[in-house]
Amino acid sequence: MRWLIGALAALGLMAGDGAACAQDRTELTIATGVDPSFSAYYVALEGGFFAKHGLDVTLNTGASGAAMIAFVIRNQVQSAFGSEQAGIQDFNLDSDVVVVAEGAQLLRWHGIVGRGLQTLDDLKGKRLGIAPGTGSEEFWLAVVDAKQLRPADYTILNVEAPEMIAGIERGDLDAYSAWEPWVTRGLHMVPDTRLLQGPEGILAHSVFIYMNRGWIVQNPAAAKEFLAALVDATDFIASNPEAAADDVAKVLRLDRALTGELMLKLRFEVRLAQPSIDDLRRAEVQLKTLGKLAKPVDWQRFIYPDLLRAIRPDRVSFSLPPA
Repeated sequence: MRWLIGALAALGLMAGDGAACAQDRTELTIATGVDPSFSAYYVALEGGFFAKHGLDVTLNTGASGAAMIAFVIRNQVQSAFGSEQAGIQDFNLDSDVVVVAEGAQLLRWHGIVGRGLQTLDDLKGKRLGIAPGTGSEEFWLAVVDAKQLRPADYTILNVEAPEMIAGIERGDLDAYSAWEPWVTRGLHMVPDTRLLQGPEGILAHSVFIYMNRGWIVQNPAAAKEFLAALVDATDFIASNPEAAADDVAKVLRLDRALTGELMLKLRFEVRLAQPSIDDLRRAEVQLKTLGKLAKPVDWQRFIYPDLLRAIRPDRVSFSLPPA
């Protein structure tokens, strides 16, 4: 009986310790889109990397990563994962929206899908769906630049990525510019569709991890642990792609085979290298060309390398654009 009482007491103590550990975890909310390019978030959550680093993380998802970056403004969420243009625009609204790292490189990720069209030339005079401020618009602008197209020759309709497939199926759109999984899904789901333009030779860009500077300053240790968890998650994706794809498919409720196929089109690494800065600079130039840039980017404030430099200095190497 004494042994049983002692054992139960020990279990009670262990349960108490577990509760205390849970209470000691720093709570934060993060946000992004439903897109395997944001796999670092999904794997860090599902694979337990956030918990391992003492964090209790709530993940919110929306139509796109770009749309969710706005919630970093005024610390509505502490971190978001998304494209360059949206990050720049939100930073110009609130200078506490900062880039702490690049999270993935999109190697073969974008495309223009058309229905009843044979080539990109056939798109002239037709209706093209674009999601403004996202990789959808960035890819289209890169195509315009590379192919020397005249934007006035196309009817641009503002459409969020999840609605593009329905739009082309109903006949509201003739084509759309998007990223995965919407490119592959459209080609699989809608008859008489084809890829009018892929990313090869046009655009290979990145998605970025944004955080709220005010929250970082108030929670420096937790902020480092957050980024360290994402470094661990991307390292795990690179070394265990099948297990990582399982986690991503589960979080996103995507077909497992499709998820595995899509993740092969990405390169996962948390870094701040010169290509990272070049991607952001290109987005600034695009926004300025469109007349959408409210003011030049304050690169010294926008780029926040301190967290990554503290945990992985070997992954930080860049020069900022001139003021």
